[in-house]
Amino acid sequence: MTQQAISRTPHTGVCALSPYSDAGSDAQDGQPGEEWTVPGWDEIVRTHAHPVYRLAYRLTGNQHDAEDLTQEVFIRVFRSLSRFRPGTFEGWLHRITVNLFLDMTRRRSRVRFEHLTDAAAERLSAAEPNPAQAHHDTRLDADVQAALDALPVPFRAAVVLCDVEGLSYEEVAATLGVKTGTVRSRIHRGRARLRTSLVHRAGSGTESTTAPTGSPGPHATAPAAALANG
Repeated sequence: MTQQAISRTPHTGVCALSPYSDAGSDAQDGQPGEEWTVPGWDEIVRTHAHPVYRLAYRLTGNQHDAEDLTQEVFIRVFRSLSRFRPGTFEGWLHRITVNLFLDMTRRRSRVRFEHLTDAAAERLSAAEPNPAQAHHDTRLDADVQAALDALPVPFRAAVVLCDVEGLSYEEVAATLGVKTGTVRSRIHRGRARLRTSLVHRAGSGTESTTAPTGSPGPHATAPAAALANG
């Protein structure tokens, strides 16, 4: 990967390979027998840098670790792209991001969490949404983010993927490499802990950039109370 390519994503470092590096059981794109064309690197960065950073921030809870994780993801993508089997590219990126996040937490005795500042949005590349939109898309209400940060890592990953990113239970299971029943259990227990953490918010009507806990769906928003009352 060239420095030019790296500079178009957050400026971060490199980590070891994660256990999962291919497309797994993703559904095939295109028609049977149709040859898949590897997208150009500039196109990959332009299309996916912001969504990857947004997921990384929701998982890690702070700007520095989110930038590190985003950079590691694109280094992994660059190294593994030639081995990618045609499928859902976004699903592949989800798996890489989550598994590198899990690797990150295993390497540390403690993960530091801070709230997002405006500086994070300002450092996003020009190819991504403008700073105001990036800040809106990335940040969660401070109470909700703090409650997510306090969850055990397996619960946090499942809740973020389902209730924030809008993945189905089956998609979360495929991303985490666990059974659907395990995902349901983690989400149920994670939501229960969030209810306890956010009980002081009941009835406050404070808005937060999260998905509702009933039927997951992409790009959905709901009050913080919805995340806690699922």
